[in-house]
Amino acid sequence: MSAWNKILHWLGLEARTHIKVYHGVGGTEQLEIFGHVLDRGPLPRTHYSRFFLVNTFALIRLFMVRPRKGATVELVWEGQTITGVTEGDGFFHLQWKPDVMPDPGDHPVEVRIVNVEESPVTRVMGVVIIPHRSQFGCISDIDDTFLVSHSASLFKRLHVLFTRNARTRKPFEGVVNHYRMLSDADNKGRMPRPFFYVSSSEWNLYAYIREFCRMHGLPEGVFLLSQLKPLWKLLKSGQQKHVTKFTRISRILKHYPHMRFVLLGDDTQEDPQIYEAITKHFPAQILAVYLRHVRDSRYAATKEVTDVIMARGIPCCYFKHSSEAMDYSKKIGLIT
Repeated sequence: MSAWNKILHWLGLEARTHIKVYHGVGGTEQLEIFGHVLDRGPLPRTHYSRFFLVNTFALIRLFMVRPRKGATVELVWEGQTITGVTEGDGFFHLQWKPDVMPDPGDHPVEVRIVNVEESPVTRVMGVVIIPHRSQFGCISDIDDTFLVSHSASLFKRLHVLFTRNARTRKPFEGVVNHYRMLSDADNKGRMPRPFFYVSSSEWNLYAYIREFCRMHGLPEGVFLLSQLKPLWKLLKSGQQKHVTKFTRISRILKHYPHMRFVLLGDDTQEDPQIYEAITKHFPAQILAVYLRHVRDSRYAATKEVTDVIMARGIPCCYFKHSSEAMDYSKKIGLIT
């Protein structure tokens, strides 16, 4: 290891070409998994502190990435080799149709980078999650839906992002209990209902968000985040174009045409409009819509959207506190 790489390692950065793999998912006919290949990226965080400077630098590290364009990645599934090439931001997306669809559950796969010097970080184990057929699944936003983020105020959003960490950030009161009841996570007699977390937050924050969810006991699920951002765009974190969110949700619904879904979001950004469009295009697959009321200036406009959704015969709960959402879920029979 060169002196410069040793310095980067001391700063908490992996300076070798390496691969990051995120939870993949299986639909009715195909499997898929995705990730990034980076020439530089953050090492997994092992130390958490309440000191704001430690948290600030830990956040900055997440955006000190150097993606590798044009890298070839592959995995082997039951003798079948699936390959792909990374995009300009280092992102890859492997999709394949197995001869026989596996049973529901977690299926480990190894993804490796081709034509690079072999090292412990060029081969990584991932998991493809195949949901069981359940009464319904859930698709949830993250920021200001269950994670207090202050998305309506740039200053407040950046303040909590820079000064706190995944273990000191807070969920909204009661939201974890509601999500666990929706997922049926505490019922040991069957697999939990599938959860998908679709957000405008960047892939830079994947480990951060997963640690937050683990810390607070939120349901395990598949994350579909937004394009990786370089350091110079850090101050625009979470400000992605929201049109891709509609596309990502649509892809989930097309993957599971047999399943109905509950949509959970908030009124700080574009969730009401996106969810209204989803209910228009996939009315038979949407079981209910939940929107957390966070931003007073959006109340009237969001109320109009909820009325449109309700007019389509789809239950819609526009709520301030998670206890209201939980009562509504009991009322319409989603939880007991």
